Amino acid sequence: MELTYTNKSDETGHPKTTWSALAPWLIAMAGLLSMYGPTFWDLFHGLWAGEQQGHGPIILGISMWLLWKKWDELNALPTQPNGLAGGIFLIFGLMLYLAGRSQNILLFEVGSIVVVIASMLLLLSGTAALKLAWFPLFFMAFMVPLPGLFVDALTQPMKTAVSYVAELILYHLGYPISRSGVILQIGQYQLLVADACAGLHTLFTLEALGLLYLNIIRYQSALRNILLACFIVPISFTANVIRVIVLTLITYHFGDEAGQGFLHGFAGMVLFLAALTLIIASDGLLRMLVPNKTTAQ
Repeated sequence: MELTYTNKSDETGHPKTTWSALAPWLIAMAGLLSMYGPTFWDLFHGLWAGEQQGHGPIILGISMWLLWKKWDELNALPTQPNGLAGGIFLIFGLMLYLAGRSQNILLFEVGSIVVVIASMLLLLSGTAALKLAWFPLFFMAFMVPLPGLFVDALTQPMKTAVSYVAELILYHLGYPISRSGVILQIGQYQLLVADACAGLHTLFTLEALGLLYLNIIRYQSALRNILLACFIVPISFTANVIRVIVLTLITYHFGDEAGQGFLHGFAGMVLFLAALTLIIASDGLLRMLVPNKTTAQ
């Protein structure tokens, strides 16, 4: 027979957290910090300090915020630890961490964080807790660095496509522009479409933005959620084209120095504002085609 217990509620109806119930979670958090402290130190002073992986800290922070928002619901669940599944997850996560840390494979080292947190939910609360926290853990996976060979193989055709569309649009608008591969020539200026302008990392970041939007809105229609999620890929491509066009026009009209200033200061902002605008516009279009209700947070 399996024993379960539920947390008591206070006068306001919220789950009442006792020290004895909170202690295992604090111990687990202390263990996580001690194990992954060096990993985060390396990331903040290395990969995450660059432009291509600069979304990592944002993804981590939002994931922690999403987990914190779930705390009352997690605390209200009956405690039914799943030792078998939790143990398997924990062993697998530790193996990933050791392999990644010792061999400098960030895909394994950073990816193990998601697996280890999942194991703690299973061991301390149970399967229901893991189901409840699935989206924050899934969202956290977007901070995991992808293998360089995989990124390079997909980034080059994406950059070529973005360059082609940007050139086509500007040419039909009457600008003196030509293209050679991923290099745009407009007037006397040459612009190289870099990985940050149209790479796989940008696509993943915008995909994460779109999925976060879906999670916040929480539509009940599976069809509408699937359609909007599918729209995020062409939205990402369109946002990158807008970014390259804006950078090209600023360089053409105001000079290379202005273009470089825009690139380092505002290009990312334009990208995400364009993507968010397109996501909201696509959502509005779907609202007319697929009526739906939202679930209150």
